[in-house]
Amino acid sequence: MQDNSNFVDEAKGMVERAQGRGVLIRILGSTGFRIHSPEYVSIHAAMDRPMTDIDFVAYSKQDRQFEAFFIDEGYKPVVAALTPELFATRRIFNHPTNGIHIDVFLDELSMCHKISFRNRLEIDSPTIPLAELVLEKTQIVTLAEKDIKDMLILLAAHPVGDNDQETINGKYIADLLSKDWGFYYTTKLNLVKIRNGLTVHGHLFPEKDTQHIQERLDLLTRMIEDAPKSIRWKTRAAVGPKVKWYNDVDEVERAEFLQDHSDEDNQ
Repeated sequence: MQDNSNFVDEAKGMVERAQGRGVLIRILGSTGFRIHSPEYVSIHAAMDRPMTDIDFVAYSKQDRQFEAFFIDEGYKPVVAALTPELFATRRIFNHPTNGIHIDVFLDELSMCHKISFRNRLEIDSPTIPLAELVLEKTQIVTLAEKDIKDMLILLAAHPVGDNDQETINGKYIADLLSKDWGFYYTTKLNLVKIRNGLTVHGHLFPEKDTQHIQERLDLLTRMIEDAPKSIRWKTRAAVGPKVKWYNDVDEVERAEFLQDHSDEDNQ
């Protein structure tokens, strides 16, 4: 297994080399969080947050180009075999010598909820925009402790605002969630879980950072709640969580403080 610095260096280097060949790829996942919060690397490590693979997003229109790029980088594509449906919006590569596993998502991340990256990959580099890094985590119904750790360092490092310039674009997030009650509801629950995670890991941060995280969670929550909701959102909200509001994905192990609040919310 590679150490964390190797993951960061490998990912950033691949984005640069791909760009030199006219191929656009962007980093997401834990590596993206680490890249965007370099001053918090020691805290990320103190929380025992390892990186085990590298995730990218690319445009499907460049499918052949980025596959050729990864092959030239020494990675071997995983053949669809018995699960072709897994490869409809994803490509998987493994390196035979350095042990790095790569997932490449095409145009969107479709898990518990769908995040579209169309016309968004050009906004930031080498990672996806900060708003999408947040959405990548808040779309997870069964949130894992590792996701809490990633979100805490991102919120410590970046303000919430209405643009994408080293800022978590709360306006973009709120606008997106105002059209999709299911995604909104999952995000609402997860923002509470992230706040609960701060009570567990907050001692690792300077006091000013814990205050910033709390304030940024408050602001993001307020922006999401205050955004005008679509008729579709209101119609689905009337049904509520008694009808499943998310797509099923593999279960993950959860820490004690990550218990679902949906039952409490319904009482």
